[in-house]
Amino acid sequence: MKIALVGDYDATVLAHQAIPGAIERSARALATTVEPIWIHSSEVDIQTIATVDALWCVPFSPYANPEAVITVIRYAREHDMPFLGTCAGYQHAVLEYARNVLGFENADSSEDNPETSMPLISALACRLADQADTIYLDRGSRIAEIYQTERIAEDYHCGYGVNPDYLSLFANSEFKFSACDNNGDPRAFELSANRFFFGTAYQPERSSLHNITHPLITAFLMESL
Repeated sequence: MKIALVGDYDATVLAHQAIPGAIERSARALATTVEPIWIHSSEVDIQTIATVDALWCVPFSPYANPEAVITVIRYAREHDMPFLGTCAGYQHAVLEYARNVLGFENADSSEDNPETSMPLISALACRLADQADTIYLDRGSRIAEIYQTERIAEDYHCGYGVNPDYLSLFANSEFKFSACDNNGDPRAFELSANRFFFGTAYQPERSSLHNITHPLITAFLMESL
């Protein structure tokens, strides 16, 4: 099984250090083997993504080529390829859906484009830097089923997230924000039309730094088999 890890690899980024171990732990739990393939955002294209079994858009932004990342996320969504977006990957998957499904072509991130007229992704009021926080999962959601609980604690390292002012745009779509923090701000999404299409504002890969096999990553690999 081959999984594309799309993002701008940096050996000093804690999430990038953690991802191989997180994949290895979940692969071992499933008694399978996984070949992770790092692809820089400046080099990713649909032809390459079409050769792998799943797509994981990884943390660390701004991406060198955010538009290329959005293009391959769209490919994964339209071809029902298992997809996981964490932190920056989560943000760009939200942008992709808003632009290409909901029709808001000017939706953007204020990190990439400070002058955007529609800052769907904007700076958090309080940066979540290397800290854990409580997250509440919607009852009956797929993510709650995966975790087998409705309350979790996860590690973060992010300064940007979904702007709550635009949440109503997704209200009648298949794109559901199914997890929130104590303030009710979105922290994960799931796309019901796809077999596995999830994004998290937090970084589940960091679980491997605590020698924990993460249920969401295990579910991601299981759907990629």
